[in-house]
Amino acid sequence: MGTPQAPPFVVVRNVTKSFGGAQALKGVSLDIVPGEVHGLVGANGAGKSTLIRILAGLVYPDGGTVAIDGKSTVIDTPHHATELGMNFIHQELAFVPGMTVLQNIMLGIPKRTRFGLVDWKAMAREVAPIAERVGITAPLGASVKGLSTAENWLINICRALVRKARLIVMDEPTASLSASESEKLFAIVRDLSASGVAVLYVSHRLDEILDLCHRVTVFRDGESVKELAGETLTRPALVEAIVGGHPPSGAPVRHAGSNGKVVLSVDGIARPPRVRGVSFDLHEGEVLGLGGLVGAGRTELVRLIYGADRADGGRITLDGKPFAPRSPRAAVRAGFGLVPEERRTEGLVLPKSIAFNVGLANLDKLVVSPLLRLISPRARANLALEAIRALAIKAQGIETPVGRLSGGNQQKVVIGRWLQRAPRVLILDEPTRGVDVGARAEIHRLIRDLAATGQAILVVSSEPDELPDVCDRVLVMAEGRIVKELSGPAVTRGAIVAASYAEGPNPPEERP
Repeated sequence: MGTPQAPPFVVVRNVTKSFGGAQALKGVSLDIVPGEVHGLVGANGAGKSTLIRILAGLVYPDGGTVAIDGKSTVIDTPHHATELGMNFIHQELAFVPGMTVLQNIMLGIPKRTRFGLVDWKAMAREVAPIAERVGITAPLGASVKGLSTAENWLINICRALVRKARLIVMDEPTASLSASESEKLFAIVRDLSASGVAVLYVSHRLDEILDLCHRVTVFRDGESVKELAGETLTRPALVEAIVGGHPPSGAPVRHAGSNGKVVLSVDGIARPPRVRGVSFDLHEGEVLGLGGLVGAGRTELVRLIYGADRADGGRITLDGKPFAPRSPRAAVRAGFGLVPEERRTEGLVLPKSIAFNVGLANLDKLVVSPLLRLISPRARANLALEAIRALAIKAQGIETPVGRLSGGNQQKVVIGRWLQRAPRVLILDEPTRGVDVGARAEIHRLIRDLAATGQAILVVSSEPDELPDVCDRVLVMAEGRIVKELSGPAVTRGAIVAASYAEGPNPPEERP
């Protein structure tokens, strides 16, 4: 696909950005031309999201320049980004379920008025041709409640066109779309390009990148390492640029955990389209990693195992006995523990104390007596003190609200609640997300220490650097299935990333 010949609309040069001392961007550059579909690819943590947030006016760069129409610009707010002609469609789509299609299209856009009232009829006449162009079939006056993800994508694209956007940034647009819905989106992207609108297309799905994009910029470890176009734009070249050039972090110590007794056996568990026939065994004393890209189905698989969602097929056994939890509570009673991906919203009650949060999974141990269902303050305090000592949680005391703790100490509190319960199977979903290097090393040490006591541990991580540091084996997921098993010396960052980007296990017509 040839690159449109026009002066660049957006020029990014040597942009850097650090968070808490860690460099997210070490110097990235790219140009985006009007009418161009420009792909942006890279492994998790490569810096794609950070650049998007800079362009969207959500964070400031530490260095480098961003130029719009040839003028160096500091984008200081999302409103400023919109005024400059940029619109951003994230994976978490912006829409209000209680509003109509038209009202959602007009979110954040100045409204026409008549006699001091919003003139919805006049706006509907203006919006109708644009809605038809992008393929919105629902009436503009209909509620968006119950519309599909694909239809909500169209609403967001329509909003961008009503704003007269010159650049639309699409982040993983097909992650939740069916094959037919994806094809409709591709047609719209091509139509936008033909009409002069630039599209920055961010996706892990390389087939889409190859099919749609005029040029592709590859980010790796916070740097722009390659630009591909024309004959150089091939799958092998993309994979090599995404994976290559990363120095080994040192050979991690491999343990013999996978030689122990099978504790958890998952056989053909499925909940299409996100989980499709997954099977694996988890052994006593083993740390098993679950890797893959955004949308691969890792967290959805964990929710099925933990009883948060119900599987449509397959079976699970725990210590050789059938296991089909109807709820997380049933899973906990059976011997499971979960450190969720979103600790602040799913793992902690932020205004409450360390003692309260640690005690949440241990209430049955804290009651005064089976008949008198009252919590013993002394027992809860002792439990919290033990967690603080064991995990070196930095806090003024057990009554400190967890919302005041650092990210690393908050994560330790979530892990600490399971120490006394000693679950048979402990699942850690993104255990070191948002923590500093020191806390990360402590959490990794704790995982290995727990495995040494015989616990079976499943670690889910989107960071390919993390899994080789702590896991005995790694299963790589793509498109809802396990596509690769790595063990021993084969557990490396490069192998995990390469497997994540390998040809998907499903033909395109089956893809969710």
